[in-house]
Amino acid sequence: METPPSSLLQRVKLNQIVLAIALTVSSLLFGMAGFMGIEHYRPVDAFYMTVTTIATVGFGEIHPFSESGRLFVSFYILYNLVVVAYLVSAFSSFIFGGELRKIYKMIRTDQEIRRFSGHVIVCGFGRNGRRAYQELRASGVRVVVIELNQELMKSHADGQTGEDYDGDGVAGGNIYTVAGDATTDLVLKQAGVERASALITALPKDADNVFVALSARALNPRLKIIARASLKTSESKLLTAGANSVVMPDEIGGSHMAKLVVRPEVIRFLDLISGMSADRLRLEEMSYQQLRRDLRGRSIRELDVRSLTGATIIGMRTAEGSLLVSPPVDYVPLDGDVLLVLGSESQIESFEVQFRQL
Repeated sequence: METPPSSLLQRVKLNQIVLAIALTVSSLLFGMAGFMGIEHYRPVDAFYMTVTTIATVGFGEIHPFSESGRLFVSFYILYNLVVVAYLVSAFSSFIFGGELRKIYKMIRTDQEIRRFSGHVIVCGFGRNGRRAYQELRASGVRVVVIELNQELMKSHADGQTGEDYDGDGVAGGNIYTVAGDATTDLVLKQAGVERASALITALPKDADNVFVALSARALNPRLKIIARASLKTSESKLLTAGANSVVMPDEIGGSHMAKLVVRPEVIRFLDLISGMSADRLRLEEMSYQQLRRDLRGRSIRELDVRSLTGATIIGMRTAEGSLLVSPPVDYVPLDGDVLLVLGSESQIESFEVQFRQL
């Protein structure tokens, strides 16, 4: 996978620091070796003379130099002028350029993610990944984004309010980001995959999504994995790799446009549910275990959801896995059933207040 410019720049800056430290240590060792070999200084005296020479403080020699010693010191001072200049330049850029602050924020955010449990991981912050993130955050779900190209994160934050991103792999505000390749186990673990409840992999390449699904399933067998695919042939591979569901945006988009021609009102109604329209409806689910204890054992007629809240039970998934559309009013929800309720935002909130187990 190609390394984006921002990540490459950070790597170059870090390499400059490592090189500056290596040059300083090698210069120190070289100076000690020179003083010990030419002037026959003891190690402690050689170290002292090396440090004073590098620092150019001019405390004087322990004993007068020989001609070879003076020649060595002259060239050694010229060499260290270059080394010290490079060292100061590298560290100044690192500190005043904000790199030190970025490292601190990376450590802080990593510690915060370590405390997450039951969160959702979104791999890839392209069009599909960004949309998934926005929907999850709108539903109050805690999300960790894995993205290699940090310019995508910065461009998103620039257009948002209440969210901040510094372009360093660490997010401010509510965006928690791990900068790295989602196909590697190390990055997935850094995002807390072992403690996550679900993972959405929306990387551009199907092969990368297959690899993410395979790795994530091995790290967390209970994880719910939703994968993006561009090709129909990739669907079976993703399911075999461990994905629970596969979404093909291109096929969905084409089907959506065609149905706008033949069944436009149906699509407009679906847009209300999906949040694509301004007058948004909310489709919520509530399992039998989430239902208030005193309401369990009652039929749909006795629950009287519509009269009490204005919302409507439009479907139900039974414990056996079958889906009932407009379930009979005399049906009594059982353990393992899941109610599907449709209504406006206020109606669903009223439904949850009156029917959800606290």
